[in-house]
Amino acid sequence: MTLRGRLTAAFLVVVLGPVLLCALFVASTATAVDRSRSTERLSVAASTVRTSVDALCQQLRATADAVALTADPAAAAAQLVGRGLATAVLITDVSGQVTYVSPDAPSTPWRACSGSTTDAASPIRALAAQVDLRDRAGTLLGTVAAAQRVDPAFVARLAAVTGVAVTLLDSGASPAQVTHTTESREVRDAVLAAASAVDGERVTETNEGRYVRRIGPSDGQPLPLVVSVPSERPPGLHAMLVGVVVVAGLLAVLTAWRLARVTTRPLAELAGAVDRVAHGDLTARVPVRSRDELGRLAVAFNRMTRETGSYVAALTSNRDQLRGHLAVLGDTLASTHDLQRILRVILHSAIGATGARAGAVLLVEAGGVLVAQCTEGLDGRWPDGDGDGSQTLRVPVGVGVVGAVAATGEPQRGRAEPTDAPSGEPRCRTYVAVPFAAPAALGGPSGPSGPADETGVAAALGVLALYDRLGADEFDDDDLVTLRTFAGHAAVAVDNVRVHEEAQRLSLTDPLTGLWNYRYLRESIRREVERASRFGRMLSVLALDLDRFKDVNDTYGHAAGDTVLAEFARRVRAEIREVDLAFRQGGEEFVLLLPETDARGAAIVAERLGAAVRETPIAVEAYAGPVVVTVSVGIAVYPDNGSTGREVLEAADDALYAAKAAGRDTYRIAEVRPDVATREIPVLAGAVSPPDGLPRAGHPVPAIREPGGPARSQPTVGVPEGSPAHARPDPADDSADIDAEAARAGPDAARPGPGGGASSGPHPPRQSRGR
Repeated sequence: MTLRGRLTAAFLVVVLGPVLLCALFVASTATAVDRSRSTERLSVAASTVRTSVDALCQQLRATADAVALTADPAAAAAQLVGRGLATAVLITDVSGQVTYVSPDAPSTPWRACSGSTTDAASPIRALAAQVDLRDRAGTLLGTVAAAQRVDPAFVARLAAVTGVAVTLLDSGASPAQVTHTTESREVRDAVLAAASAVDGERVTETNEGRYVRRIGPSDGQPLPLVVSVPSERPPGLHAMLVGVVVVAGLLAVLTAWRLARVTTRPLAELAGAVDRVAHGDLTARVPVRSRDELGRLAVAFNRMTRETGSYVAALTSNRDQLRGHLAVLGDTLASTHDLQRILRVILHSAIGATGARAGAVLLVEAGGVLVAQCTEGLDGRWPDGDGDGSQTLRVPVGVGVVGAVAATGEPQRGRAEPTDAPSGEPRCRTYVAVPFAAPAALGGPSGPSGPADETGVAAALGVLALYDRLGADEFDDDDLVTLRTFAGHAAVAVDNVRVHEEAQRLSLTDPLTGLWNYRYLRESIRREVERASRFGRMLSVLALDLDRFKDVNDTYGHAAGDTVLAEFARRVRAEIREVDLAFRQGGEEFVLLLPETDARGAAIVAERLGAAVRETPIAVEAYAGPVVVTVSVGIAVYPDNGSTGREVLEAADDALYAAKAAGRDTYRIAEVRPDVATREIPVLAGAVSPPDGLPRAGHPVPAIREPGGPARSQPTVGVPEGSPAHARPDPADDSADIDAEAARAGPDAARPGPGGGASSGPHPPRQSRGR
């Protein structure tokens, strides 16, 4: 069959099929709905007729009972008939002789409500209810019958109550004879014929479009009736549907023939051109014969073939250029130390070069876990129940695709099967993953940046993984080569950044204690003073010196001295906050910077440090007993003791000298500078801190007790009393004065008074002034 014939047949099926189905559906639905509604109306009418007749029989029975119970039945009967409760009353004796009958009573026999009749073939003239007439002793005297006339008015009332046409037959045997009816003459014979052809009370339909149902005679409804309703279907519905189908068929045939003729020729030409292109001939063109959709399709096809040829030529020439650009990209990436930025550039370039939809760069962290440093396009790719894509991609080494690549050092590519168990990696159809190691490790197992495992394979620094290539094709060998190049750039970048960070760390920390060194102290104190000045906060500086540390070196050796210094640094870090800074200035001298801490808080920190060193001697290996050391502390506060970091540091150094002169193992607070205007403000001992809980420069604080001196009730923040215990020793003073002052300090000299405290943080150092 030709294309034109198939198009014509398909068009006819598509058009005429729904038309025929719709026509059949409309016809059957209209018939079913009409029959259902008519049957429902006839059922309601039958129920109404039974209810009406039953109510009438109960009324007649009540009337007969009332007559039978009275002493004068004839008078009672006349009275009840007059009230309209019955048309006539008939009283007979035991022998059947009529003793009383109402005037104008219908002729007998009457149809009894119980369904029995004396003459079933005679017309029904009345409906009666009969009861026995007895005396007081219960002796049967006769019968009383109350009747209701059955005439055209009675049938009309039934029709009005039910809302349908009602016909009363002569008897229940045959509907041939009609006593009374509300049917019109035009449909009466058809209704009676339909009623005679149906058994029981089933619904039937006449040729004139009326639905008919017989009712009775039956128990409780002795009247033989026929009810009918007209059909509600539109006239001529089937003829109209047939006409619509015929007209639609003719139009469909003409239209299909015309469309098939116009369409097949351009399609044949297009099919030939497509076949040539499929065999590699990109010079094939399609003649443009019209401006319609087929014409635009031909124009688009010709443009597509021209552009495809251009793209193929450009891609062929650009492949070598891409490799040159990658080399330039590698040089550029190696010149910066922003690892996150480098990895983002590498990942974005790799995705663009391979046509992947998503990817990730993962680095091996402590514990043998690959953690994603940067990702792209992973939203919506997580397995069900593993989150919404906002979590960090974490894969243990040796688990899943990227874990296996990191463990074996071998790249992998392929297609993921839907039945594979999820390993915490994103869902994908195709994937490619390449490991990368430090450049120094690529030559062998001795590289410092990339240690090798037992097999001699350099341990991977991380994995570069891409997912779902555009077009749903698998990644090929060219993509693998390209990705290896990007992975090499990532390895160089990670190694360079780690080497740079290690060199920077070594230049700012003390190798023995792990604290910040003096170089970082100078930078940190300048930065902290600027911050305190900008926000109106305080900065406390503590100068620490281990007492008689030279004796430790002379007695136990320098190795023991190094152990003491390292343990002292550890205890210092344990007593300070994260925001605080600790430095080794040189030798046994240390410095603490406590941001947002006043003199009282610094004194509490100094007391804690002294107790931490004093109360627990330091154990030294290769010696029988522990080494007992103490520490002296000098405290200075910005801005009370200086306006620059250098001045505050010198003030803390002077306070340290005062602590040394006071007998060591204590602390002293530097005196306020003479050029700083101060004003003492009385503050109760129980005064509360500011609302934000932070001390502020120039604000009063609760009284403190300094070692070696009485409590002060009106202090100024960071300004100690001018007692000898806080002054730097004057060379002119004799030793007796110094000893007396040390004695006044007593054993509680190193304990701070009540008040707030400080916490911990990073740390820097300062030059020795020769203690």
